[in-house]
Amino acid sequence: MAAIHVQNLKKIFYKSVRPAGVWSAVKHLFHDEKVAIPAVDDISFTIAEGEFVGFVGPNGAGKTTTLKMLSGILYPTEGKASVLGFTPWERRPEFQKKFSLVMGQKNQMWWDLPVIESFLFNKAVYEIPDHIYDEQKNKLVELLDIENLLDAPVRKLSLGERMKCELATALLHKPAVLFLDEPTIGLDVISQKNIRDFLREYNRAEKATIILTSHYMEDIRRLCDRVMIIDHGRLIYDGDYQKLVSQYADTKTIEMIFNENVERRKIEEFGAVTDFRETSCKLTVPRDRIAEITSRLLKELPIDDISIHEESMEEIVSEIFENNRNV
Repeated sequence: MAAIHVQNLKKIFYKSVRPAGVWSAVKHLFHDEKVAIPAVDDISFTIAEGEFVGFVGPNGAGKTTTLKMLSGILYPTEGKASVLGFTPWERRPEFQKKFSLVMGQKNQMWWDLPVIESFLFNKAVYEIPDHIYDEQKNKLVELLDIENLLDAPVRKLSLGERMKCELATALLHKPAVLFLDEPTIGLDVISQKNIRDFLREYNRAEKATIILTSHYMEDIRRLCDRVMIIDHGRLIYDGDYQKLVSQYADTKTIEMIFNENVERRKIEEFGAVTDFRETSCKLTVPRDRIAEITSRLLKELPIDDISIHEESMEEIVSEIFENNRNV
């Protein structure tokens, strides 16, 4: 059964433009010229109940705008959408009790109050019965390991601690649909992993439908079987994550620092050199040979430090467009 159905959804914003100069400023007082900017441009998709979908693309692609329409914050310019059988922008109370929107760069908790006060506030707003609130709060506190944070003011929390508490606050009413907009942005590696582990378990245990936007390939790789790529407001890929990676992210970058000078020719035999200095370099190699090449590099070169990086989602999207591929 479909939890989310979107048909020909569009959102157009209008921006005032004014050329430089005094005369242009005077004309602008009487004639405000505006340019249409399509943030979301005729996208359609369906997401089944319980799916965990990655929604990715470069900055300004239309990801957040889409989530805001699906959560009822924005009205669309054209098109239709149904979330759990409701039209989001009608903002019916029954619908608002069945979803949550968590934005990594927005704070939904009361800044100067203890975390538990935000819990109690949401309990009142969503009219959560006492027994359900106690059960869900205890479960979330345990899963997220935030027992020692409940009495601390939000402003005293680190970014990772705050993000865990934000998630707990958003999930107290057991939403069936969860929209996550960059929930791991700015977090350290350990905090990112903790958030991912929690989201995976919540999806499994509650059968919740989740849409995740993220620039971190690791978030998408660990959590999502399905990926949708949006760019300039248009949906350009909707399919299996592994297929996307194998076709469009078929290389990895190895970054090395040497403890003595190394000649470039000694590095070129391992792959394509994208950046070179005598004591450091970056090397692009095929994904399926990463273990073999890394092992050889460590044996044959005076390496002091080495790291391996995935292509960013922006690079994958850019590659799709630059090569005019048909995904």
